[in-house]
Amino acid sequence: MDFALIMLLILIGTGAIWVLDHWLWADGRERRARQLAEAGKTEEAALVRKQPIYVEYARAFFPVILIVFFIRSFLVEPFRIPSGSMLPSLYIGDFILVNKFAYGVRLPVANSKVMEIGQPKRGEVAVFRFPGNPSINYIKRVVGVPGDRILYKDKKLYINGKVMEHTDGRSYYFASSGDAQGEALRLTESLDDVKHDILTTNRLDAPLPEIAVPQGQYFVMGDNRDHSNDSRYWGFVPEHNLVGKAFLVWFSWDVAGEDKWFWDRIVWNRLGNAIY
Repeated sequence: MDFALIMLLILIGTGAIWVLDHWLWADGRERRARQLAEAGKTEEAALVRKQPIYVEYARAFFPVILIVFFIRSFLVEPFRIPSGSMLPSLYIGDFILVNKFAYGVRLPVANSKVMEIGQPKRGEVAVFRFPGNPSINYIKRVVGVPGDRILYKDKKLYINGKVMEHTDGRSYYFASSGDAQGEALRLTESLDDVKHDILTTNRLDAPLPEIAVPQGQYFVMGDNRDHSNDSRYWGFVPEHNLVGKAFLVWFSWDVAGEDKWFWDRIVWNRLGNAIY
């Protein structure tokens, strides 16, 4: 079940208990307590007048859940990077923040846009619901916007017939998960005005003819080009599936350092890094 839906149900439940107690149950308790008090049963009256434990919890948790739900739904949402498909930009174990209103204000759960604010631009790192299974969130870099012609050939990305240049090649070793490990070439790619690092290997490219990005759709790729499950394999990301723009690494955890102490497993030099 979607986490946002779970939070919404809890919010509705705690809010309903609070409202029902305020308008109905509290008056009933007070009437019974007065009757008991008039009958000389003061201790029993005090017990009846006391709020039930579930009402106390509802009153305590409702404001907190409301604030968290609002922030998470409309402002900022945290995510954890589960794979190495965005290396070297994002590591497994990075915890990131996503701007929820960068691509428009959307209703929680339904994800329907109610206010237009902006659209994804080439080079931005976006979180979206995977078209093949919307219950799973993916994170990739936007390389094609509606109307673009995309070609990926010989480790080079072409947009509208123009090659996105590579510079500053150097060796890079990575070990993430599965077969996504080994030696790679780290390059700086210029995607319009956005410069970011990518990884390539000698792995054969999947055949991909030049394709046009339809209206309302986006073409995305991982920075770890030869180890990324992206639009080259399953197609475009519909605008409706967008979640938000990734902008900050707020925490990072060394997933390989299981024998280390807690403080030693924190990757301190990644905390607070902006995502480009």
